[in-house]
Amino acid sequence: MTKPFLLSIIGDDKPGLVDAIASCVAVNEGNWQTSQLTHLAGKFAGIVLITLPIANADALAEQLKALSSTGLSVRVSPAESSSVPATEASLSIIGPDRPGIIREISQAFSRRNINMLKLNSDIVPAPMTNEPLFQATIDISFSQDQDRLELESALDFIAEDMTVEIDIDYRDI
Repeated sequence: MTKPFLLSIIGDDKPGLVDAIASCVAVNEGNWQTSQLTHLAGKFAGIVLITLPIANADALAEQLKALSSTGLSVRVSPAESSSVPATEASLSIIGPDRPGIIREISQAFSRRNINMLKLNSDIVPAPMTNEPLFQATIDISFSQDQDRLELESALDFIAEDMTVEIDIDYRDI
């Protein structure tokens, strides 16, 4: 019987890290399902969903722990099955960089019991002026009871206050 597990990974980035992790998973008859891996400020970070025979979980954890001698920290945690959210949406945000943009948006979501599924952000040079430009994409999920007009109103207020553009695209499931 197989069970889902999450691998949480962080360490100094260098060639061969993904191969080392994938090899440990394969040797233990695991199957790599979904992952988000990234390089940020000289570090490698990621999260991986795998399925694995329950009997092999301890052996995998020990093999991954051995990678800590290379400066890599890997944690193995059982994953819970989750229900599919009723509604999902994707936001795109762009505007002059300034402190507090993510805080304001995340507080608006938290107050409305909206879950952030994915957040990608970056600072890039603005065309023509080369000034720092904040851009982000955020995927969210929430119940069908959520008042979309009230959410949009709150996001419009944040956009005006923070001088950014926020576009929202709904995907009903």
